[in-house]
Amino acid sequence: MTKRGLRMQQIREILRLHYEGGRSAREIARAYGVSHTTVGDVVGRFERTGQSWPVPADQTDTALARLLYPGNLGRPRVRPEPDWATIHQELARKGVTLQLLWAEYREVHPTGLGYAQFCEKYRAFHRTVDYVMRKVYQPGEYCFVDYAGPTLPVVDPGTGEVQPGQIFVAVLGYSRYTYVAVHPQQTTAWWIRGQVDAFAYFGGVPRIVVPDNPKPLVTRAERFDVTLNRTYQAFGEHYGVAIIPARVRAPKDKAPAEAGVLLAERWILARLRHERLLGWDAVHTRVATLLEVLNARPFQKLPGSRQSLWRDHERTALTPLPPTAFVDQRGRAAKVPPDYHVEAEHAYYSVPYTLVGQAVEVRITAATVEVFHDRQRVASHPRRPAGHHATVVAHMPPAHQAVQRGGDLDALQRRADAVGPHTAALFAAWLAQARVPQQIFRRCQGVLGLVPRFGAGIVEQAAARALRAGSPSYGALAAFCQAEAAAADAPAAGTAGAHANVRGRSYYTATPEAPPAEGSS
Repeated sequence: MTKRGLRMQQIREILRLHYEGGRSAREIARAYGVSHTTVGDVVGRFERTGQSWPVPADQTDTALARLLYPGNLGRPRVRPEPDWATIHQELARKGVTLQLLWAEYREVHPTGLGYAQFCEKYRAFHRTVDYVMRKVYQPGEYCFVDYAGPTLPVVDPGTGEVQPGQIFVAVLGYSRYTYVAVHPQQTTAWWIRGQVDAFAYFGGVPRIVVPDNPKPLVTRAERFDVTLNRTYQAFGEHYGVAIIPARVRAPKDKAPAEAGVLLAERWILARLRHERLLGWDAVHTRVATLLEVLNARPFQKLPGSRQSLWRDHERTALTPLPPTAFVDQRGRAAKVPPDYHVEAEHAYYSVPYTLVGQAVEVRITAATVEVFHDRQRVASHPRRPAGHHATVVAHMPPAHQAVQRGGDLDALQRRADAVGPHTAALFAAWLAQARVPQQIFRRCQGVLGLVPRFGAGIVEQAAARALRAGSPSYGALAAFCQAEAAAADAPAAGTAGAHANVRGRSYYTATPEAPPAEGSS
């Protein structure tokens, strides 16, 4: 019969629509939520009684039902039905079909529902399940990530400044097991940090991650093609996960994330609305506590909870975590310059000299800088401050390696020592700042070339001044030497331009003689 059992008053309405309304069995079935075979059975039973329509006005619904179903005291036979919520969950398992579930049901109830009725009843149940449960996900298959719109105020305990905390949400597709965290920003680094922490919380990695199309993750989003940020792409490769952003303006593609955000707003943000949270540590502790409560809440229309579904079915279906967590890497393309040092965050790092002129990818982390060519790592350096250089001798051509080993550098330094301590200190500072020694050879040689022109004393004074000024260029140092030499060659004050016809300064500054006394001769 029908999933919910055919009620006696429905029998009269089915017959009325059939004989008076001229409706088909399928139209009547849709109107009353029964199968079309049930409608046909009711009409057939009525016709086999030999009674004509309409029935007598005084014939009750009970009497009409008893006429059609005399062996069941006038009531349609009600067959045992399975737990449709359990059927719904089982159907999400890989390889499980309605036909298999019906066969297992008939093994327990041989006189139970037929296959057509079984399917019809399940579809009717499926329409009553919450919207986000309509799409069936396999365990361990999908993870949906997003940020909530509302924020959580976080108070700096030192300054009292309030910063809006961004609510990150990750939801597993099958179990709806949810991870929630609070971040200071929605940058690329924090998007990835949230997913790294979510995988650790889930105890494994899903096969597919579905984010939205945020600018920190997606470089270009077109209808049929999406280009991911280099760092986000590297994150996906590290975990072996496929990243499939949702379509633009298609929230149904990430319905579990939308539902997860709504749950986070209701069961975490709303619970914290009256609390003053001092510092990020306090925020993380409170959110983690409320998150456990959220995941343990029983489903309204399905057995169990998010936590129990994850524990019993999805946790083992996730891919194991890699040995090391992903480290945020900011990547960019670069072309290797002639000095075989690529720039990263205003510092310079060497690569093999054979790559000069070729395209490479520079990946920057908090502690390291790595350079890749043709997807192969060719260099790795610890991070250096801006303006500094990191050079590996093996990256240098043979001629430069020979220089690096010593000879010419020692000769330059000895010549600088002969000029004076300031010149020697200046050369040492230039060598420490150079990407490779060859970069400052000519500069040092130029300074030494000033000694025959201006003398060691003036060059030493210029070197001292250069050290105080932060090691300026060779041009500034040479200009200083030129100025000092010009000043030394200038005539002393009061003698410049001396000539018999020139009165000179004394003429205008001398005290005039007193006039002769009256009466003197």
